[in-house]
Amino acid sequence: MELKDIKAIIDLMKKNSITEFELEEKDSKLRLKRGLNGSSQAAQSDESFQMIPAPVAAPISPVAIVAAPTATNSGEVDIKSPMIGTFYRSPSPESASYVEVGTEVSADTVVAIIEAMKVMNEIKAEVKGVITQILVENGKPVEFGQPMFKVRPT
Repeated sequence: MELKDIKAIIDLMKKNSITEFELEEKDSKLRLKRGLNGSSQAAQSDESFQMIPAPVAAPISPVAIVAAPTATNSGEVDIKSPMIGTFYRSPSPESASYVEVGTEVSADTVVAIIEAMKVMNEIKAEVKGVITQILVENGKPVEFGQPMFKVRPT
């Protein structure tokens, strides 16, 4: 990840009053905390950020971001957002949505796009099943780990 990308994330954190940000990709991990010792203080005039280093094996080229599905009590699986950004159900406003309720998906099926820092990231299902619920409205912001879809595994 380039320094300009990290600075853009810090700016987003300041604008949205986010105190902690974590981004994990194949071979790298970026974790940022605002404030002293991870706490945000309103009276603090000088912002401080802590960058926690993580081992990096090789440079990463952005291709597709994978949302790791998690099971719920009902047996359905949540497809969660792997990042903070804006959720889009289709590749363009004129295009049809990637998936609808009832759509069968495989692990490699693109289910949405999340725009983060002006980069469009395709999100894959990472589970085989049928979409039972769409939990996020098109064009709305999503948080890291926020459920976006529910899938009944097949």
